Amino acid sequence: MRILLVEDEEDLGKALQKRLKQEKYIVDWVQDGAEAWRYLTSLDVEYVLAIVDWMLPSLSGLEICKRLRSQASSLPVLMLTAKDQIEDRVMGLDSGADDYLVKPFGMVELMARLRALLRRPTQVQPTILRVGNLILDYGNSTAAIANQNQDQKAIAADLTLTAKEFQLLEYFMQHPNQILTRDQIMNRLWEFQSEPISNVVAAQIRLLRKKLAEHNCDIEIETIYGLGYRLNP
Repeated sequence: MRILLVEDEEDLGKALQKRLKQEKYIVDWVQDGAEAWRYLTSLDVEYVLAIVDWMLPSLSGLEICKRLRSQASSLPVLMLTAKDQIEDRVMGLDSGADDYLVKPFGMVELMARLRALLRRPTQVQPTILRVGNLILDYGNSTAAIANQNQDQKAIAADLTLTAKEFQLLEYFMQHPNQILTRDQIMNRLWEFQSEPISNVVAAQIRLLRKKLAEHNCDIEIETIYGLGYRLNP
């Protein structure tokens, strides 16, 4: 799941980006309101949520929210601000923010608020994905192999995955039997500011395949030469 983080305070932005990545989110971090708007409107990418500071260079978080809602966007927005007066909160929520968090705040509370926003009915993303005997759970960021010989809910083995492996598996499980190109995977799973090496997709898929095979997973990530990769249940 991809999040847009809009925060111009360097230290806070780095801390938020680090924590969000630890929670297995893909994070695009920008420090300018106008740049954030370009990300939201000009790039072929789908965000599940935006964390937006109120006071930003070029374009305020308040204006970003207003523009989103004027375009009928249902993207959940968590607004961050040092403004703690009641009238400020009302203004932020009336502009289109879904939640409002006053600085300074605890990371635990921030993560809880994100989970609450992502559980709202506007989000069509299921909390659990299942393909074959493989189960991916967004609630606790885990993947596991189901025990097919017993209760369908019984877990035979938990998979220990890195954040990138988890994101890669999630993307494939959302598109079973569909060919995903290298460029599609790169655009979906790597932040725009990063500069991954050319063979990073193939390397990550090799590592993921190895872990799935070690746990007798009954799905296969197939290489379609010249086209991309496909998850075969």
